[in-house]
Amino acid sequence: MPPQKNMFVLLPPSEGKAEGGTPRTKWSPSQGTFGKALGPTRRLIAATLAAQDGGSAALLGVSGKHLERAQAANSSLAGSATLSACERYTGVVWGHLDLPTLIAAQRNFACNHIVVLSGLLGAVLGADPTPDYKLKMSARLAVENTAVQTLSKLWRESVSTAINNFCAGHIVVDVLPQDHRGIFLPSQVQLQGYISIDLVTKSNGKAGGHDAKAAKGLLVRHLFSTTKNLHSTDQILDRIASFSHQQFKVVTKVN
Repeated sequence: MPPQKNMFVLLPPSEGKAEGGTPRTKWSPSQGTFGKALGPTRRLIAATLAAQDGGSAALLGVSGKHLERAQAANSSLAGSATLSACERYTGVVWGHLDLPTLIAAQRNFACNHIVVLSGLLGAVLGADPTPDYKLKMSARLAVENTAVQTLSKLWRESVSTAINNFCAGHIVVDVLPQDHRGIFLPSQVQLQGYISIDLVTKSNGKAGGHDAKAAKGLLVRHLFSTTKNLHSTDQILDRIASFSHQQFKVVTKVN
């Protein structure tokens, strides 16, 4: 019998992050599911941030105490304490996904089937160790001998290859915002299916933007909180169709 096809969900990171980490954990760029493929670039980015004392206000997009915390975290990434990505990110999407309140089996499945696109890490599985950091995909950085460029451009090729290889034979559900979606280029050869999801307002059909973040979190929770097996594109689309929200409707595109 051929192996069952599974669903992997692409999510953005969040500006809000839990501080600290699990005692005796030490972050290394080579850790985690994508460590071998993306570790060298992670290492260069971390070294660049350390050389810049964690990064300037212009690079990080924050000021005051938020800047101080970000610089402290970014300047000492190597060997810093980690949490899983599912524990680290605490923004609106993640708060409404609310993984801690899923039953254990659903939560464990979700954390092993969520892939986060990250300015520092490139891509990280929900269950993988993640340091505290501050770095947007839109940040412009000169890494080693490269010209100044956005991290989304720096990561695009290697992240696309890593995710396509990891998810080969399975179905990817892309819940990324537009500023992250262009980073991952899905392979029609490797993937069994690719579903992109957008939320638009019911009133005028306009893109939901920031206001739709909470609804996206609820939608992803809806996908992972079912007891039914979602092993085909049709099953996933049926589950998506059963989601309802007062303000937004879901628009899907299948490749």
